[in-house]
Amino acid sequence: MLRLFNYFVLFFIFSLIAIRPGFAEEIKLPYGKLVLNGNLEIAEGKSFKDGVILMTHGTLNHNGMEIIQTFQGLFKENGFNSLAINLSLNLNDRHGFYDCATPHTHHHTDALDEIGAWLRWLKDKKTDHVVLLGHSRGGNQTAWFAAERSEPLIKAVVLVAPQTWSDSYAVDSYKARYQKDLKSVLDKAQGMVASGKPDEWLEHTDFIYCKDTKVSASAFVSYYKSEPRLDTPHLLPKIKQPVLVFAATEDQIVKGLDKKVAPLADGKNIKLVVIDGADHSFRDLYAEDVVDAIVTFVESI
Repeated sequence: MLRLFNYFVLFFIFSLIAIRPGFAEEIKLPYGKLVLNGNLEIAEGKSFKDGVILMTHGTLNHNGMEIIQTFQGLFKENGFNSLAINLSLNLNDRHGFYDCATPHTHHHTDALDEIGAWLRWLKDKKTDHVVLLGHSRGGNQTAWFAAERSEPLIKAVVLVAPQTWSDSYAVDSYKARYQKDLKSVLDKAQGMVASGKPDEWLEHTDFIYCKDTKVSASAFVSYYKSEPRLDTPHLLPKIKQPVLVFAATEDQIVKGLDKKVAPLADGKNIKLVVIDGADHSFRDLYAEDVVDAIVTFVESI
């Protein structure tokens, strides 16, 4: 009789868990020698079988940044599950903005493997479908993954102010930020890689948003080499899933995105939404406009 009573108690507890309202949980994922982490938000009355939006942040940032947190909250309000990941940037269980004093060994394309690892985790959880979402550089990494790695679990791709790129823009922006010539540093780094020394350090080097930092030769090359796939519009025609791209008229980081995407946007496989007045971070009511458009887009597929 006691065993039967215990059974019913356990059954009741698990029943409550199954119908509990929306919840948030930090997920830890073993990944080689590292541990990855991500913030999982499950909407009220929903489960993995209702699908998940897998979110990737921008350059050297993290899943606690304002735009990611805001989006997750709004998705939850709209009945959508989401998982906002922290890219490791080759650090164990990384949280918060990357400390520029920490030597850089990460590569731009590391994100593709980590997105793949999280997709496998979601698949193991019996997730019905996934919408990939990326912001800024994370938008490029998300698009690159979708364009080159076939994954039936992916239902759609959402790119919020995704990175654009050109060799001339890279040179000009490096010069404007650091008053230095990018080509001389890149040539040195590429020479080190070519001579079999990819892990040797470039000391006192300006890198991405970090002034006077320490970076491996291969890491520097990864972010600055001449590579058309660093330009998100270049990748869009190669993505098989429906794609929704957001551009902001006041974006001072990714400039001219709307003009680059407009010729590609057929309104069917590739859709472009321009948010008038928004900046790169889509703050306040602009975030609601973005999420409303995403909800409509996903529900229409």
